[in-house]
Amino acid sequence: MRNRIMLAVIVISFLLNWSGCVLADSIWAKRDNNTRSLYSDDVARRIGDILTVKITEASKVDNKAKRDLKKETDKSTTFNGELGIDHILPSIPGFTMAATSSNELKGKADYKDERSFVDRVSVVVVDILPNRNLVIMGMRDRNISGDIQRIEVSGIVRPSDIEFDNSVKSEQIANFRVVTKNSGVAEPYTRQGWLGRLFDILWPF
Repeated sequence: MRNRIMLAVIVISFLLNWSGCVLADSIWAKRDNNTRSLYSDDVARRIGDILTVKITEASKVDNKAKRDLKKETDKSTTFNGELGIDHILPSIPGFTMAATSSNELKGKADYKDERSFVDRVSVVVVDILPNRNLVIMGMRDRNISGDIQRIEVSGIVRPSDIEFDNSVKSEQIANFRVVTKNSGVAEPYTRQGWLGRLFDILWPF
């Protein structure tokens, strides 16, 4: 009889503990299909995910052209007046003719253009192509003491080019497009006036 009572107590305790575990708030019970796996990395893969673009654009153009052309011509003719026809015209006055010409062309052109653009912009995945490449688009606005700068970035990213810190270099983005727009207090001082633009159009040299 005593053993039966002990067995009943053990069974009741087990049932109470089991029901408590079922009703308890478990972190595993709250997970759904949209939650990332505990062991997955936090990189952009789906529409709406955020990705950081490291803009490191540098362009350098150094074009030089030089021409040095020269042409000289020197011709001379001397006639002593003897025709060799004694019966008709024995001789005529002699003459000497000389001609010299010179043509020279020298030209030199030197064009240099060097620019650098470094920044970081966070973008959003707006579409996924059939080959799983990500279409990204984003912009950033800065307002510093009335000077407004807007940077717009777009392109196509391969998932394999995304680094572990969820960033990608601009040089690895296909169809990369970056546009900067400046407005505000400093804009009138950095933009050419209408009269200067008119002179640039009409000036022939």
